[in-house]
Amino acid sequence: TDDEAVNAQIFHDCEARFIPVNVVDNPPLCTFIFPAIVDRDPITIAVSSAGKAPVLARLLRAKIETMIAPEYGKLAGLAGKFRDTVKTALPNVTARRKFWEQAFEGQVAETVFQNQPNSLSKAESQLLELLKHHEQTQPTDKSQLGKVAIVGAGAGDPDLLSFKALRLMQQADIVFYDNLVSPPILELCRRDATKIYVGKKACNHAVAQHQINALLVEHAKLGKRVLRLKGGDPFMFGRGAEELEAARAEGIPFTVVPGVTAAAGATAYAGIPLTHRNFAQSAVFITGHCKQDGEEPDWASLAASNQTLVIYMGLIGSPTITQRLIAHGRRPETPVALIERGTTPEQRVLRGTLQELPELAKDAHSPSLIVIGEVAALADTLSWFGGDIATGKEHLINLA
Repeated sequence: TDDEAVNAQIFHDCEARFIPVNVVDNPPLCTFIFPAIVDRDPITIAVSSAGKAPVLARLLRAKIETMIAPEYGKLAGLAGKFRDTVKTALPNVTARRKFWEQAFEGQVAETVFQNQPNSLSKAESQLLELLKHHEQTQPTDKSQLGKVAIVGAGAGDPDLLSFKALRLMQQADIVFYDNLVSPPILELCRRDATKIYVGKKACNHAVAQHQINALLVEHAKLGKRVLRLKGGDPFMFGRGAEELEAARAEGIPFTVVPGVTAAAGATAYAGIPLTHRNFAQSAVFITGHCKQDGEEPDWASLAASNQTLVIYMGLIGSPTITQRLIAHGRRPETPVALIERGTTPEQRVLRGTLQELPELAKDAHSPSLIVIGEVAALADTLSWFGGDIATGKEHLINLA
């Protein structure tokens, strides 16, 4: 009603009698909320804003309805009809899961979606043929091999994930993720998947690399779909190759999904082109710390002009990097940029010169990318993500 006193009295009378009550557009006087419903019987999808924005919930429902065809209800009904049959034929839960995934993503589903007069009967025949195939080929050993997927999570922005990465993230049974995987990206993984942190920071490795390799192999041998989620790109200073070598040595199938590496993502969001015909005809990517007792980089080639030098994990080593580059001929006035937490709402860009790099690095936080070269100065005019560029340690600006 339009009478607030009447509404309040009805609410209290109902509450005293344990009767559920909903007063429209007044969440405090509600013991339940009506969600916006997408009905694809027996599939039901509910969208609720907890009473905060019911109109928005209805708009979202309308968007979802355009994505979920009515035939999904028929597909669910078909699955229900044969559920017990499949369970009897395939007693192993992993085998059943693979069967249903193939049915829902393959020809059986396509036949149902055709919505022809004989579609359901044809789909039933296809489902039984598929079940017969799975029954004949399922291994008797419960420790059947799973798969390992090494997936690049990109530079931090979830919108930069590939479709393939997102699909594998939704399918994984167990996820091993590192320090550079942002929380919003981790949230996109399958909800009921086991998630295990195996991150590394400077001088602080939560799990040693050989142990990570062993964990991937161990869980794949249990028949699980193992996802190794790595920040950036798995093959760009990510040690993804070492993990795949371990899987291959045990005969475990694997796949690799590239990600947008920080050198491409963070620089683009900071308005810094890696190459520019007027300033840099090449770009070189290096890491700020190498294997213990490793050889020194070729500083003479790294100090060459007309190229962009991009350094991963270089904050701690920035004094040495600066000294070596200047000693081998790079101008002290060469523009530099430090991009902290690139592509995320917390991104900061610190601008200065090569000789100022050690001081700038003191005010930067990991993860940060160092860009050295004339193109770094273009951030002053080409910046588009978030706000102004910070120049010097006394003018740090959060770009959120």
